[in-house]
Amino acid sequence: MSATLFSNALWDSAQPRLSVLIPFKGDDPCPLLAALGREAAAVEIVLLDDGTADPALSRAVQAAVADLPLPARLVTLSLNEGRAKGRNRLVSHARAPHFLFLDSDMAPDSAGFLSAWLGLIATDDPAVAFGGFSLDQVEPRRDQALHRAMAAHSDCLSAAQRSLSPEKHVFTSNLLVRRDVFAAEGFDEGFAGWGWEDVEWGMRVARRWPITHIDNTATHLGLDPAPMIAAKYEQSAANFARVVAAHPEVVSAYPSYRAAKLLRRVPLRGLWRPLIKVFALNDLAPLRSRAFAMRLYRAALYAEAV
Repeated sequence: MSATLFSNALWDSAQPRLSVLIPFKGDDPCPLLAALGREAAAVEIVLLDDGTADPALSRAVQAAVADLPLPARLVTLSLNEGRAKGRNRLVSHARAPHFLFLDSDMAPDSAGFLSAWLGLIATDDPAVAFGGFSLDQVEPRRDQALHRAMAAHSDCLSAAQRSLSPEKHVFTSNLLVRRDVFAAEGFDEGFAGWGWEDVEWGMRVARRWPITHIDNTATHLGLDPAPMIAAKYEQSAANFARVVAAHPEVVSAYPSYRAAKLLRRVPLRGLWRPLIKVFALNDLAPLRSRAFAMRLYRAALYAEAV
């Protein structure tokens, strides 16, 4: 697929120690660029517009790249090529010894976010490290209440908690990767749609290199309404099946796998599974019960893969 490139005036002469890689499709990465630009650090920024096809947004991002006080490049695709392939493409433009994958709807939680990553590189030179994410800067919204509750319970974990299952908590929302590691293990472009391509990558990498977890969080601003959560889970079922086929010994220890295995024995899934979804989407139901129902709905979808 052909790509259009736009680089700012600082790009050609830069010698970065860290390449920050930001894909987006529809989301506006300009607030994140502004936050990163407030740090004077030896980094470069590479953005991938993965088929947004929004001329106004493209102009705004190009203007932000031009004004950024850091070397930056914008790669624009006319058609979407997907999460795994897009991130592999981002790496092809990166020039530093380490990459930081950062989602466009993230916001660094500290003024020294990039400096902390550069400090870790200088002292430890980690193969892979995940900084974690939080909800610290998210304004509560009623339509996002379910996602907020679920993320706070299972995703916003400390480095100590994540380190108990290091390969499980590997997400491209805030992920540092050394160049030689990625050269050996890129993202599997067989994944389509949403979900699991980063976790599967972590499973492969964990066989060969240690995965470090630190507390250098960024806020996940892009919380979804409940119907979007359900739609993403529906998309991810085929990706979950791909992970099960490739890493059965790892996935079999996950609660989501064990729940799916149990639900596979329950007959008439086609009748009761939609009812669970209806309850999970009901704004009037208790939030904890809705969160349980949404996790149960995911497990019922994944039952087809186990």
